[in-house]
Amino acid sequence: MRTPARFVSSVTRRHFVAASAATIGAPWFVPRHVLGGNGQVGPHDKINVGLIGIGKMMHDSHLPHLVKMPEVKVVAVCDVDTTRRESGKKRVDETYENTDCAMYDDYRELLKRDGLDAILCATPDHWHAMVILDACSAGKDIYCEKPLTNNLMEAKQVMDAVKKSKIIFQTGSQQRSDNEFRLACELVRNGHIGKVTRINVGVGGPPKPCNLPGEEMEPGLDWERWMGAAPMRPYSSVLSPRGIHNHFPSWRNFSEYGGGGMTDWGAHHFDIAQWGMDMDGSGPIEIIPAKPGESSGIKYLYANGIEVTHGGEGGVTFFGSSGEIFVNRGKLTSTPEGIIQTPITDSEIHLYKSPSGGHSGHRQDWVNCMKSRKQPNCPIEIGARTVAVCHLGNIAYAHSEELAGKSLRWDPMLWKFVGNDAANAWQDYPYQRRQGYQLPIARV
Repeated sequence: MRTPARFVSSVTRRHFVAASAATIGAPWFVPRHVLGGNGQVGPHDKINVGLIGIGKMMHDSHLPHLVKMPEVKVVAVCDVDTTRRESGKKRVDETYENTDCAMYDDYRELLKRDGLDAILCATPDHWHAMVILDACSAGKDIYCEKPLTNNLMEAKQVMDAVKKSKIIFQTGSQQRSDNEFRLACELVRNGHIGKVTRINVGVGGPPKPCNLPGEEMEPGLDWERWMGAAPMRPYSSVLSPRGIHNHFPSWRNFSEYGGGGMTDWGAHHFDIAQWGMDMDGSGPIEIIPAKPGESSGIKYLYANGIEVTHGGEGGVTFFGSSGEIFVNRGKLTSTPEGIIQTPITDSEIHLYKSPSGGHSGHRQDWVNCMKSRKQPNCPIEIGARTVAVCHLGNIAYAHSEELAGKSLRWDPMLWKFVGNDAANAWQDYPYQRRQGYQLPIARV
């Protein structure tokens, strides 16, 4: 490991040793289930949660709602930026009317905290896999923002680790908790538009390599740690904005840190396409690339005969033999119009229904499942297979010239390209992860 992890109190900073345990060596976490009892949070216990990544999503959505949930106690916040870290602590302390919330600038030290039950991760995407794998080793339940990972290889690793660990995991694709998306998928799954032939998914395009100019360093930011596994480059406020910001930073548009609109919104809308097709446990078998230079137009072919196209109006359009359904946030329409007024009868397929809609219902579903020990509505395999669809598309865009119009064949069960060793190398980053930021091996 590059540097010792650090615990940050409101007065002092304490360095700890044995940092190499994060990536190699003997287990350094003791999962709850070996400490006695049945390893479960009791039905009347408070769930102690640590928050990792205090950006806009955490600051404006997750944090202010979690601290008001009677079943939850936020015990710590973690961020590599001093301003955001201190702001998170202040909001927690003001709500609880005490000064108990701990601060960390390294999530690995937070994971070693006594009494911690779960973490909510809202870091930039290139950090997700490392946080998930280390949290698995720690035996913590996890809510991780979408997209689940920043490349295909990471998605397979975290899926395998979480499934083996038996922790409760919720992917932050909260459209699964929204009524309009659930109803759209129920109508499709129950044949109300006939046999589905194709689906259009309207989201943004692929990312590009980062070539931003350098700027004067932001005081209080551990920039080297923010970069993580990505190649080191000068600071940019486009990637990590100065101070407390009220926008979603553009790191997501650069391939070192995110997957562009394909993963940022694809983790929502391709997820709904997968749900509507009943393909949560699978994926496409062929990807047909677009023309070189294009940022939309790739096609996915599924074993069920359905063709999914990246493009069109923002949202998801299901085309069937006897009708169409379009769904987006706050909008559900059909042709003929009466389809969406059709009630789903007791004998038909009913999909998972969260306690309420949006982020609040999605978080509540996670909390409920941490108590019941049942998996929530967007567990690890769903998150991993949805982001795999997104990454497959980004691979097809990034290598469209090399593919020269030839399709990529994909085996979703073996998680590999068929008959194409070069393409299988594209599952990981095209560069070596920096020393100290290799993916940890989950000890579960």
